[in-house]
Amino acid sequence: MVEQNTPRLNRLEQDLPEGLLVDGAWLEKRGYASNLRTYYAKNGWLSQPTRGVYGRIRGPLKWQQVIISLQTILEYSPLIVGGRTALELQGLTHYLSQDIREVHLYGPKAPPTWVHKLPLDQRFVYHNDRRLFHNNPVHYGISSLAWDVKSNRGRDLTRLQGGDVTSMAWGQWDWPLTLSTPERAVLELLDELPSRESFHHADKIMEGLSTLSPRRMQKLLADCASVKVKRLFFFFADRQGHAWLKRLDRSAIDLGSGKRMLAKGGRYDPVYQITVPGDLDANQ
Repeated sequence: MVEQNTPRLNRLEQDLPEGLLVDGAWLEKRGYASNLRTYYAKNGWLSQPTRGVYGRIRGPLKWQQVIISLQTILEYSPLIVGGRTALELQGLTHYLSQDIREVHLYGPKAPPTWVHKLPLDQRFVYHNDRRLFHNNPVHYGISSLAWDVKSNRGRDLTRLQGGDVTSMAWGQWDWPLTLSTPERAVLELLDELPSRESFHHADKIMEGLSTLSPRRMQKLLADCASVKVKRLFFFFADRQGHAWLKRLDRSAIDLGSGKRMLAKGGRYDPVYQITVPGDLDANQ
């Protein structure tokens, strides 16, 4: 019979930091066979929030623990929190972060299917960032570089891809949650118009983005593959008139050609050749 203080169980406590999740394949690779995993789970040394997923979790599971686990110990493909969720977490929307119900994730590959089976109040929404950005700013494994759980040290994210991603400390362990900078996140949000986000919401968010970095914004706009997103960005930026707007070189941004119908029955904006809701100014 395996006892609690065996060397293997002690090693598990070192291999798997408290609060993180791993899958069966991760444990198998490190010598924890299926019967041993079952035994540890039965005796409470491992929690099992869903089939094939294990952790040393105390209390209710939080969505941040799931994403941090993917970004660090599981070394999953570059996957960052972005769009509306990143803006909410950085206090740049009128919603409170504790009210988050959808967590928007961006990367070249979708997260494993087991994340959708976990007992969480939030729903994960995946977006392929290669569709939005030509050069895929998180192509270089940014998530796995964010934190070394074995040495318990963070790494500098700003040196990679011009700082299009950032991190924020989360939880009692101060683990870094890797997410889009506001400059990248606002483009991700605009990509969701008009199907998943509203023009009024986007307008309010842009109103609060008075401290965007023009250098970073210029790079992202030049790399952006969506004509719709770039036109919407300048449309909303013109409305708000922030100081950073004067430092952007519009001539270097390809805004495409032809009209874009974005709001049926709305008003046509001749500058950016897009149709927007006619009542956009109703509440101003």
